Amino acid sequence: MKTGRRQELSANEMNMSVPSLNKTRIAIVTTCGEEWGGSEELWALSLPFLQARGCEVVVFKEKINRHHPRFAALARTGVGLQDLDTSSLGASARRMALKIWRRWRPGRSAQPLHTAFTKGIRRYRPQLVVVAQGINFDGLAYAHLCREEGVPYIVVCQKAVEFYWPPAGDRAYMRRALEEARRCFFVSQHNLTLTEEQFGLRLSNASIVFNPVRLAMKALPFPAVDKGFRLACIGRLFVIDKGQDLLLRILAMDKWRERPLSVSFVGKGVDEEGLRSMAALLGVNNIRFEGQLDDMSEVWGRCHALVLPSRSEGLPLVVLEAMSAGRAVIATVAGGTGEVVEDGVTGFLGEATLQSFEATLDRAWQERHRWEEMGRRAVAALARRVPSSPEEEFANAITDIL
Repeated sequence: MKTGRRQELSANEMNMSVPSLNKTRIAIVTTCGEEWGGSEELWALSLPFLQARGCEVVVFKEKINRHHPRFAALARTGVGLQDLDTSSLGASARRMALKIWRRWRPGRSAQPLHTAFTKGIRRYRPQLVVVAQGINFDGLAYAHLCREEGVPYIVVCQKAVEFYWPPAGDRAYMRRALEEARRCFFVSQHNLTLTEEQFGLRLSNASIVFNPVRLAMKALPFPAVDKGFRLACIGRLFVIDKGQDLLLRILAMDKWRERPLSVSFVGKGVDEEGLRSMAALLGVNNIRFEGQLDDMSEVWGRCHALVLPSRSEGLPLVVLEAMSAGRAVIATVAGGTGEVVEDGVTGFLGEATLQSFEATLDRAWQERHRWEEMGRRAVAALARRVPSSPEEEFANAITDIL
C-alpha cells in the first residue's frame, strides 16, 4: 500500500472532499479578513440555490474558523472548507511555491496563500471560481491565477475607495483579470464607476448586484420617544472606513450634550479601544458600546434611526436593513448610500467631514418628528429598488455562466 503521498497531504486537503466529476464544481475564494463579514452574505446565501441545482461547492479562505456558526452551517450542508494558510503544508508544497513565484510574483506578501490556492484548484478542478472581494482589487491575484490555470471565474467587488488605488506594479495583471472575468459584479454604481476610473477602462462585463437583506421589508413599530431618541451606529469599529470618530466629536459639542439623544454603537473592530478612550477624553456619556449583535429586529425595536458617518463604503448592508425595518437613515454619501437613500424623503445625507455631517445630523434632529413617516417611505422605496431575493438572482447569474 502506498502511504507516502497520503502522509504529505495537509489537514486542509484531508478535510476537503474529493471532487465529484459528475457534478458541477464551484469554488469560492473570499478575501474577508474577519471571521465572517458582510461581504460573505451574498455568496453564502446563494449556495442553497446552487446546491439544489446539483452544484458542489468548496470555499477557500486564508483562515476558516470552523466553529463559527455560519461556517459550521455550511459544512453541515456539504460545503467543503479549505484554509489558505499554508503553515501545515509539507515540503513538496513549499518547493512548488518557490517554482511558481520565480515565474510570476504579484502580491509577494500573499505568496503562500496564492500557492495554496493554485494547489487547491488543481486538485478540485472547478468549472467556475467566484472571487469574493472585500474591495475592488484585493482578490484579483486569485483571478489572475485562475486565468493562468485556464479556469473560468467571476469577480465580486464589495467596495471601492477614492483614496485607495491599485498598486502601480500590479495594475497590468489586475486590469486584465477584470477584463477577462466572465462577469464582474459591483454592489453599487459608485463602485463600478470608481473602479473603471482607477483602472482606466470600461467594463463591458460588469453588472450591479445587491447584497441580501436579512430583515423582512416591513416597518417595525416606532419606539416611544418620551425618554428621548436613540440612534444606532452599526458597523465594524474601524474609523478609516466607518468614521465613528466624527460622530464622537459631534456628540461632544455643547448643544448635543443638552439634547435628549443617545447613540448605540453596534459592532466590533480594531478601533474599539481607541473609540472608548476618545469618548472618555471628550466626556461623551450619551453613548453605549454594545458589541456584535445578531438580532437586528431587536435593535430596531428600540432605536429610532440609523446614523452612519462613513468615509468609505460599498453599499452598506446596514442601510438596507434599517430601511427595511422602517427607519430613517442619517448618513454620508459614501459609496452607494446616496443611490438608495433620498435626502429629505427617506433620510438625511451629508459629507464625511465634521462640519458637513454635524449640519446633516442637526437637520435630522430638527425634523425628528418626521422620522417615523420617513421610515415608512424607506420601506416602500427599498421594495421598489431591491430584488426580493438578491441571493437567488446571484445564483441565477452563476448558473447562466456555467
